[in-house]
Amino acid sequence: MDFNGIQPDLVTLNILLNCFCQLGQLNFAFSVLAIILKLGYQPDTITMTTLMKGMCVSGHIKKALDFHDDVISKGFQLDQISYGILIDGLCKNGETTAALQLLRKIELLRVKPNEVMYNTVIHSLCKDKLLSDAFLLYSEMIVKKISPDVVTYTNLIFGFCVVGQFKEAVGLLNEMLLKNLSPNVFTFNTLIGALSKEGETRKVRNVLAVMIKQGVKPDVVTYTSLIDGYFLVNEVNMAKYVFNTFAQRGVIPEVNSYSVMINGLCKNKMVDEAVNLFKEMYLKNISPHIVTYNSLIDGLCKSGRISDVWDLLDEMHDRGQPPNVITYNSILDALFKNHQVDKAIELLAKIKDQGIQIDLYTYTVFVDGLCKNGRIKDALEIYQDLLIKGYQFNVTMYTVMIDGLCKEGLFDEALSLKSKMEDNGCNPNCITYTTLIHALSKNGMNEKAVKLHREMIARGLSYE
Repeated sequence: MDFNGIQPDLVTLNILLNCFCQLGQLNFAFSVLAIILKLGYQPDTITMTTLMKGMCVSGHIKKALDFHDDVISKGFQLDQISYGILIDGLCKNGETTAALQLLRKIELLRVKPNEVMYNTVIHSLCKDKLLSDAFLLYSEMIVKKISPDVVTYTNLIFGFCVVGQFKEAVGLLNEMLLKNLSPNVFTFNTLIGALSKEGETRKVRNVLAVMIKQGVKPDVVTYTSLIDGYFLVNEVNMAKYVFNTFAQRGVIPEVNSYSVMINGLCKNKMVDEAVNLFKEMYLKNISPHIVTYNSLIDGLCKSGRISDVWDLLDEMHDRGQPPNVITYNSILDALFKNHQVDKAIELLAKIKDQGIQIDLYTYTVFVDGLCKNGRIKDALEIYQDLLIKGYQFNVTMYTVMIDGLCKEGLFDEALSLKSKMEDNGCNPNCITYTTLIHALSKNGMNEKAVKLHREMIARGLSYE
């Protein structure tokens, strides 16, 4: 345009500025603003809104707020779209309180809040489990005659599900229906997914019936959630039935559907069926993700089929899907249970060489494996090393070590460790007490066992 002597107008420059903002190139975006001013144009609301959006997308929230204050101080009038973008940026960056404050402030700037702004803040509050604040905003919408829409209700249903208040979530769904608001597939899936994770399959079927009655077609997410729920309550045949009738329901299974099936089958010791499903994924050109691999590897490990696991590990590397700490935790546990201690030690060294962040759970599995295989000295070395490195142990790690010491007949050391864990602010649980009481009773130390029993009862704990 320059070479042809065509001067770009404000619309053209706003488009260019928007392109740079979308690419996260804020320096170039502000250069375009400079060109706008140099050519004598007056930047408009679109210009300023686009720049604020660019800052939000790039994570520069404070800059966006400062820019907003600067723009307002110079007399620019921003609109609902401007504030919707700014509030959305704040919420996406975890600045819910600041978003709420801005929502309160904009009316003073002669901009009327709309349902989009309220929905954005309500969703963020629900994610933060601040349901009372979210519901307060919902009530405020009604007072201000801003009609809550499907998005508002879906957000609130999600929030109540997050905190386990399913009765209230179902109540909101019924309220939507009474107001002739049509819940969409996402609304239903939110509720069905949450109820399924709680094993509430009867309630899920009721919601599914309402969904179909409302003319909303269940999708692959709906049925995958239902399968997950059936597995959770050990209704394996129902889970298999739903999966096997996907085609009849006009639904195409995807990677998550297969992952849920493989995980459920493995947990029910139906590993051969899980392997067959895994092979079926390749025939249908569905690439397994890390969860799929981890579920199958865990199932194979628990079935003692470690030789198959090594092949899967090679395949993961070949497919550019490297194993993570969860993968290795399953394998380490299996190696110890099969008394392959040296291989477990080699694998831990390999994990460290790969730069994988080892968590406390991994070390707990490792220490437990060493203890159960009579390698208490090695377990104590790792335990002491972790102490030196500043690890904060949980009740599981302490209990594992106490169990190991008891198995070696080191009862005084085990009791001493129990005292240390209490000194460190970690209270023994029923498993800790049961481990000690059983070991002491078995070795004729009845007086100490009875004392621990009374202490356990006094703490309100019971035997598992």
